[in-house]
Amino acid sequence: MDEALARLRRLPYEDLGLAKVDHHRALRKGFPEVVLGLGKGPSELRAIANALLAEADKLLVTRVDEAGYAAIREIAPDAHYHPLARAITVDRRSRPPIPGVLVVSGGTADAPVAEEAAVTAELMGSKAKRLYDVGVAGLHRLLDHLPQLQEAQAIVVAAGMEGALPGVVAGLTAAPVIAVPTSVGYGASFGGLAPLLTMLNACAPGVAVVNIDNGFGAGYLAALINFMAHQSALPPE
Repeated sequence: MDEALARLRRLPYEDLGLAKVDHHRALRKGFPEVVLGLGKGPSELRAIANALLAEADKLLVTRVDEAGYAAIREIAPDAHYHPLARAITVDRRSRPPIPGVLVVSGGTADAPVAEEAAVTAELMGSKAKRLYDVGVAGLHRLLDHLPQLQEAQAIVVAAGMEGALPGVVAGLTAAPVIAVPTSVGYGASFGGLAPLLTMLNACAPGVAVVNIDNGFGAGYLAALINFMAHQSALPPE
């Protein structure tokens, strides 16, 4: 009885003073609350991660450095740091990943945003294949991978500069395309605004656009789409 009352007091969130941790997020959304590492010190990240892992079997911290990783490793030795994505993950599940997500980047400079999307999709239970540096400046690089594009259930495309790649990809496949404008480019790119407008104006149908550099949001959406595509064939939890 005492344990049940203690758990009820912590619902729907736990007030740590420095943060209010939403333990009901997984019940509402199917995935625990994700931590944005920006603006949080190592001790704050450690406290939040510790609270989340007390109730969940997975953890995602985005936009975080190695000092934050070292702090979280103190309470979660199985934490993994993804330096390109600048993300920390803890995954304590045993279910095999669902195939179907493809993450594409226009250039090597777009890879950190693309990798954030791939890491997010993988932690959400999808197998994310990568296809990097296949921008429109050398379209043959993309066309060499046409079978991969056409087999995917959901495709994330991260691109900066003029941002034309998602529209090209959407014209080659029936899968929904989640476009991510990146802040990569010279002055007239306006920190990602130019590719954002290009993607919003894509003439190919089936393109959805997330915010500039928002690899997390794109990977999350791709994993949801992929899960729904496979839901009827999945075994119960």
